[in-house]
Amino acid sequence: MKNFLEALRIQRWDDHRYYHHCRINQSLHLLSAICFLISYALLFVNPAWAALLAWMVSMVARQSGHFFFEPLGYDHVNEASNEFKEEIKVGYNLRRKVVLLSLWVLLPLVIYYFPGMLDVVPTHETWVEFSEAVGYSWLALGVGGLIFRTVHLCFIKDVQTGLVWMTKILTDPFHDVYLYHKAPLQLLRGQRFDEEFLKAGHSA
Repeated sequence: MKNFLEALRIQRWDDHRYYHHCRINQSLHLLSAICFLISYALLFVNPAWAALLAWMVSMVARQSGHFFFEPLGYDHVNEASNEFKEEIKVGYNLRRKVVLLSLWVLLPLVIYYFPGMLDVVPTHETWVEFSEAVGYSWLALGVGGLIFRTVHLCFIKDVQTGLVWMTKILTDPFHDVYLYHKAPLQLLRGQRFDEEFLKAGHSA
């Protein structure tokens, strides 16, 4: 258990120091985390609507922070190129995220245009039924993406790495609230990036 917790701490720290320099990204992660926590509660009430909230708000906010606001150049804080960071990324790097998000966009289109196809695609007669069908498909995508990468890591790394990553993903909303709850205020004070990043950038 001690080794497991230490490995979890390292994965969390690497994720923070490599991919969360920008206060806008941190603030979006805070919004994402809060919505994910609401989604966790909604799972016990309405899983489809929980998935809709998680994907449409939480994931959009989270991934927008990475794609549009996080610096993609040379990382002077960690002395690492973006290519290096993408290569060693334990979870979903930007390339893998593009694949995952492409499936996310395609699923509603398939459900809308091909209802009942192969007796697999759900049918719908109202917009509420369509929304619920999309929600359940996105829930399956989220669970499937989590399990797939966990099993993949178990094979290409080791079992502990896979289980640690899965634990990190599931507990990230709690950790992100703790880690980034001050980010919006810091952003309002004009701190676009972490002070460490700013100092490294000025000294480069």
